[in-house]
Amino acid sequence: MPAQHTKTVTVSKNGVGRAPGRLLHGIALGFERQPGLASVCCLLFICVTTFSVFAPSFLSVSNFLTILRQNAAAFISAAAMTFVITTGGIDLSIGAVAAFSGIAMAVLATFWHMPPLLAVAGALCAGAVAGAVNGLLITRVGMAPFIVTLATMSVFRGLSLVTAQGYSLPLPEDSALLEWAGRGWIGPVPVPALIMLFCVAAASITLHRTRFGRYVTGIGSNQEGVRRTGVNVRRVSLIVYVFSGLAAALSGVIMAGRLGSASSNIGVGFELDVIAAVVLGGTSLTGGYGSVIGSALGILTLACLKNGLILAHISPFLTQIFTGLITLGAIWINMSLKGRDLFGIRKNRDDR
Repeated sequence: MPAQHTKTVTVSKNGVGRAPGRLLHGIALGFERQPGLASVCCLLFICVTTFSVFAPSFLSVSNFLTILRQNAAAFISAAAMTFVITTGGIDLSIGAVAAFSGIAMAVLATFWHMPPLLAVAGALCAGAVAGAVNGLLITRVGMAPFIVTLATMSVFRGLSLVTAQGYSLPLPEDSALLEWAGRGWIGPVPVPALIMLFCVAAASITLHRTRFGRYVTGIGSNQEGVRRTGVNVRRVSLIVYVFSGLAAALSGVIMAGRLGSASSNIGVGFELDVIAAVVLGGTSLTGGYGSVIGSALGILTLACLKNGLILAHISPFLTQIFTGLITLGAIWINMSLKGRDLFGIRKNRDDR
């Protein structure tokens, strides 16, 4: 009996000793398979560590919840943009669609006196229609995603300006539900953060755990091969752009609710931050690979950067400079780790 007891203790000690090593080995393998995720985690760690030194309040729970509340719209659109870029496309119109949808919600609620839920539904429908327009022009007409969404960005921004006449449209005073969606709380958690967490989780499961997600990834890596297996590539791509428009509309609803009014200036430059975060999170600009969690970490990194600069009493205007530099650095790191050039072509060892 004593001998058996000693042996059991020895095995237990070995198991305890090996567990951290196995955990670290698993993390290392995960980062090796997803180098973009590793780079964004490192950048996030650097941001958090640096700003926690210069601004002690940076690590407070209230500040973290503020970051989530203020950037919930960006998280949602980044999750949808991951699908678009994974297929090899891009959507530059999401900021304009967010403004257009917010204006539509304000018009329906304020001037047409629709119930708040119907006003939100109308805004989401407007975003879905905008996404469908992009998708049809790309999949049916055969125009390049960059050109199509660049043009529709101007169109939807112009429609917002014409509808609002350049003014902000206040939400009705009795529309507490609309403002609750943008700045309400459920217990200690902001409502926009809860909406964001649900959307990011649903998008991540859809991309990585469903057949539709495999189609999205396959279209980006080998569109012709996916088509030959019987998949309707046009329909999948159309759904992706509708999804992007719907997410942009939800972002517009949240931003308008947080501000208490809808403005044609909502979402200016929004698309650039979202695309930068998606690329920062490791999604390939050439398509074929995407990570919703990586995109969410990218948004969190940029949000922490912006928030930390303000708390550290450093000019927030430097955010755009840092965002551009970080994006370039992330692309370079991802290409280096994957052994590919800018066009996704694998380099030979002799060429390095």
